Amino acid sequence: MAQVGERCRELDRDLVERVVGIHRSQALVPIKRGTFKRYYPTSDDRLLEYDIDELVFEERTPYQKIQIVHSKSLGNMLVLDDLQNISEADLIYTETLMGRGIENYKDKEIVILGGGDGALLYELLKEKPKEVIMLEIDEVVMKACAKHMRSICGDVLDKMSGPNYEIIVGDCVKAIEQYIKEGRKFDYVFGDLTDVPLSEAPTGELWDFINKILSLSFKILKPDGKFMTHVIGSAAGDALKMYETQLMKLQPPVKFTTSHAFVPSFLEDWVFYQVFFDKKQ
Repeated sequence: MAQVGERCRELDRDLVERVVGIHRSQALVPIKRGTFKRYYPTSDDRLLEYDIDELVFEERTPYQKIQIVHSKSLGNMLVLDDLQNISEADLIYTETLMGRGIENYKDKEIVILGGGDGALLYELLKEKPKEVIMLEIDEVVMKACAKHMRSICGDVLDKMSGPNYEIIVGDCVKAIEQYIKEGRKFDYVFGDLTDVPLSEAPTGELWDFINKILSLSFKILKPDGKFMTHVIGSAAGDALKMYETQLMKLQPPVKFTTSHAFVPSFLEDWVFYQVFFDKKQ
């Protein structure tokens, strides 16, 4: 063991001299054993090390790379395109997104855009809504979570419909556009899709998608309805300001409130928005 330790120290010194040029091992990222990724980014692009000890599921679909990894402290965690999405320890995330104890969902009509992990659908159904429609494009996500993350989704992903819910696999934009044609309105629309990206300006493919979702969602909201969504971590202040700038461009005008929660699998404070029509305009 002493010989192995000395060889490791020699390797450390050699790497420092060749790569960094100084005799300080702290200048190097620690080398970790393992065949699966342990590092994931924060909302403002810092790297965090997780206690991942197993790759539970992995598949690449036409839409994204899907992984479920196991964390010693968080349980199973859904990772999409190498970004942590939700873990078995993240009930606070779902409860803050839906404003549990603040919003009244009883007998309400609700649409979830995305939400393939099933956590939001599972928790909303406990509130006895009239109907919840979930629009998810990637069926593989749902099947993986139904098998490996049942503590957050229960049995709601086992079948495509129930007494007061329906899961539709497909493009949520097309579904919303159809609801607009039909004149259908909802009490709540949940944007459980992509987070707001880090960028120098609110431009590019992701921002275009975010703005399209915002514009279409308010066309299917009832006058007293609300658009509920997650945005990004509180450390990404510029991105939050950009998002609010986009909200202020919506017509008819809207107002918004925000809520925060420290999300265990993100290891940071996350920001959620509740957006509604400005009745004074």
